[in-house]
Amino acid sequence: MASDHTRSAILTAAERLYADRGFSDVTLRDIVAEAGVNLAAVNYHFGSKDELIAELFVTRSIATNRERLRELKAAEEQGGGRAPIEVILRALVGPTLRGCLGPENQRSTAARFMIRASIESVPPIRRIKNREIDHLRKFAGAMRRALPERSDVDIYWGLNFALAMAHHTIRESERLTKLSEGKCDLDDVEDVVARVVSVATMALTAGKAETKAPPRVAAR
Repeated sequence: MASDHTRSAILTAAERLYADRGFSDVTLRDIVAEAGVNLAAVNYHFGSKDELIAELFVTRSIATNRERLRELKAAEEQGGGRAPIEVILRALVGPTLRGCLGPENQRSTAARFMIRASIESVPPIRRIKNREIDHLRKFAGAMRRALPERSDVDIYWGLNFALAMAHHTIRESERLTKLSEGKCDLDDVEDVVARVVSVATMALTAGKAETKAPPRVAAR
C-alpha cells in the first residue's frame, strides 16, 4: 500500500539522518526532503518529531529486549529454573554490545542510531526508558534466584552497574581505543562482553561492601 510505503520511507530517512547528525540538528523538513514526501505525511503517520523518534527507538529496543529475554529463558530452562549469574548477565548485556560494536555493526544505520540514542538524552527516549522496565524486572528476578543471599538492593545496583558498563563502553569506544593505543580491541565483541560480565559478576559475588557513609569528622 502507498500509505505503508510512505511510512516506511519516513522511518528509514529519519533513522539515517538521526544516526548521521544527531537528534537536535535534524528537522522534520530535513526528513521529508530525504524521504521524498510532504510534511503532512509525517504529521499524519506520527503526529510530531518526538513521536517519530519514539517509534524508531521502540522498534529497535523491542528487538534487543526480545533477544535478551530469549537468551535468559534458554539459560534458565537449561539450569532447571535457575541460571548462573554470569550467564544471566551475559544475556542482559550481550545483545546490546553485539548490536552496537564490531566493524560491521558500527557502520549500520540501526547501530549508529542506537548509539546516538545512548549518547544524546532526548525527552521521548528518556520517557520510554523510564517506562519500559518489565524485561529488566525479569532479569532482577533471575538474578535473585541465582544469588539468594543477596539483598534486593544489591541485585538492583548490580543490574544497573552492568547496564551502565555496557552503555558506557558503547558511547566511549573511540576514546578507549585512543587511550589504549589500540590495545583494547573493541572489534572483538565477545571479548568485550566477557569483560563486562566478569566485572559485573565480581561486583555481585564479592563480599558485601560497606554501604554506610563514614561519620563526619567533628569540626574543631
